[in-house]
Amino acid sequence: MSVVSTLRREIGANWKTLALHGLIFALLFQVLMLIALMVRFQTLPNYVTFYNWIGNVLWVIQSTPSFSDMWPIIREEWLIEIGWMNYEYGNGLSVWSLNVIPSRLVVLFILGAMLSLAWLLMRSDECSLAAGRTFRATTGLGAVLVAMTNVTLSWVVCCAAPTWVVGLAMLGLGVSTSLALETMGPTLSISGFSLLVAMILILAWRKSRPMKQMNGVSAHA
Repeated sequence: MSVVSTLRREIGANWKTLALHGLIFALLFQVLMLIALMVRFQTLPNYVTFYNWIGNVLWVIQSTPSFSDMWPIIREEWLIEIGWMNYEYGNGLSVWSLNVIPSRLVVLFILGAMLSLAWLLMRSDECSLAAGRTFRATTGLGAVLVAMTNVTLSWVVCCAAPTWVVGLAMLGLGVSTSLALETMGPTLSISGFSLLVAMILILAWRKSRPMKQMNGVSAHA
């Protein structure tokens, strides 16, 4: 059985589970980011704003002639904003917020589904303890890189830009240093996905080997 056949069989048999895990991962990630904000600033959110995402996307499509310019704008359109507003400044100043962005939810959904697939393949893989740890560590590193670069937090200190580097600044990294790392986001995200794809392919190959060996034994018999 080939690697492609193994993957097709695993995905076909478990696609509902993969989709469910992807959805849970994307939603749980938003909850964890909100909890991290509340713990970091020791305050509860005091406002929630819902945006007309579909209407905004249609407006961007109609008003942007170039598709190369259209996609980056759509990718950053917000769906929900949850945060803490300081009303000591006129109409209020958003000090911190979590921005739920559909394009990032899609990425996190795919990440969750890939992690679920990798876990299914590892569970059925009879590898050594050392190899299993290596697979888990590499898969975890890939997941961290992708998840980290899809954090959508805003902080007034970082010019209120919803970006993954805001999370680094909140963890204690210098604001100027964090903002300087922002351009590395796509590279880190692609690297994370590449590690996950590599692990899934290796695990699928390992799972397909016993089948080939068994088929070879049967043929000789």
